[in-house]
Amino acid sequence: MSAPQPNRIPVREVDLNANKQRVHPRFIKGFYQNIRVITMYALLALFLILPWLRFNGRQAIWFDVPSQHYYIFGITFLTQDFYFIAVFAIIAAFLLFVVTVYAGRVWCGYACPQTIWTHMYQYVEKIVIGDRNKRIKFDKEPMSAKKISKRLLVYFIWFVLSVITAATFVSYVAGTDFLYHSWQMVGGVIPFPDWPVWVWVSMFIFTFATYANAGYMREQMCIQICPYGRFQSVMFDKDTLIVSYDYERGEPRGARKKGTHPDNLGDCVECTMCVQVCPTGIDIRDGLQVACIQCAACVDACNDIMDKVGYPRGLIRYTTERQLVEKEPSKLLRPRLFAYLALLSILIGGMIYALTGRVPLEIDIRRDRNQLSSTNAQGMIENSYIVKLTNKTQEPHTYKLTLEPQEGLSLQLRFNDVPLDAGESYDMPVSIYGDPDVIESGQTPVILTVASEDGKYKVSKQNIFTTQGQ
Repeated sequence: MSAPQPNRIPVREVDLNANKQRVHPRFIKGFYQNIRVITMYALLALFLILPWLRFNGRQAIWFDVPSQHYYIFGITFLTQDFYFIAVFAIIAAFLLFVVTVYAGRVWCGYACPQTIWTHMYQYVEKIVIGDRNKRIKFDKEPMSAKKISKRLLVYFIWFVLSVITAATFVSYVAGTDFLYHSWQMVGGVIPFPDWPVWVWVSMFIFTFATYANAGYMREQMCIQICPYGRFQSVMFDKDTLIVSYDYERGEPRGARKKGTHPDNLGDCVECTMCVQVCPTGIDIRDGLQVACIQCAACVDACNDIMDKVGYPRGLIRYTTERQLVEKEPSKLLRPRLFAYLALLSILIGGMIYALTGRVPLEIDIRRDRNQLSSTNAQGMIENSYIVKLTNKTQEPHTYKLTLEPQEGLSLQLRFNDVPLDAGESYDMPVSIYGDPDVIESGQTPVILTVASEDGKYKVSKQNIFTTQGQ
């Protein structure tokens, strides 16, 4: 490999050959790996537990797509509230941008679902087959009954984990009450899920996707498919934290006796531990690469070797280009990071304001388009409307509809009280009558108000009363 340019961290293009040998990383312990494992499996546990949490007698997080109601800890969202989801997605994207600008690709190494499930599936191989060397040797062994039995055991455990993952995903949509209690007895003996077709299709898709991604695609998903690995380099600057090999300190690399340090060699002892522990199979000593997910496994492995040979830690470490190449302190606040933080603050503030000021009651007024107005037998002008009331709370409420007082106008209702269950909507026909001797001809603004009987919620909406018919 040619020597790197003096003013930048060396960058190596990733090998895009998807048919290369399967990566079998060595599992190690260390400061960063302890943080990584705790973070990954805490998030995994949260994913598995959340569907079982209850709030006000209902599943706390439930995206009930069939009924188009979405429940999140006491807040009910309907399809027309989709803009909240859009804003939340934008906030998540900008948060990822902030993390990337400051700390590089740590999301991939510590929290990405692909990383979590791949780590879990590889650990299953470690338990059944053995550590890295045994797994590599196992792949090269000729087919035998022992090899087939171990492979089948690994595949079976993968399949069980995939089904559990799929069932958890579907639980967020179908609901745990329905998914795990809709069973029937086949032949009066064997219990079998009584699920609709869409649940079966969803279970199959999630099971297959989990099995394929974590069992087979693995690091290729991060290298070949995931777009984040491609555009994250655009967001890096000289002060972004990245996992880097100290080329000046480590080169020229070479083996040596323990406790010695030949003058013609750098600190790298050519143990290849940094390569063996890498979940994407790269050599961090080749420079910054798109396949690096910044899990810092190489950092822990190298520090362990440095301790054993008596050299200072940090040959491979979290650092920045400014520190490593230019030998200057990194700058924490810079224009790009400040801009992202400002935009993120505005978005989060706006989201909080919208949620706290949100009235969980909606009124929509639609006019009769076929005939804007008519005159009844008593000579009164009638305008007909359909008022749609939506109870966005998670409790039943009774609502009353009133017309803001206005001379010459009166409201006629079929029902004085409208009881609605949680999340229920109702289209209510109403008519407004106008005295032609009192109201002006043309269009007159009118305001309809709906309020809950207990006085908790109240919302108003304006429409038009017209004296011109069609």
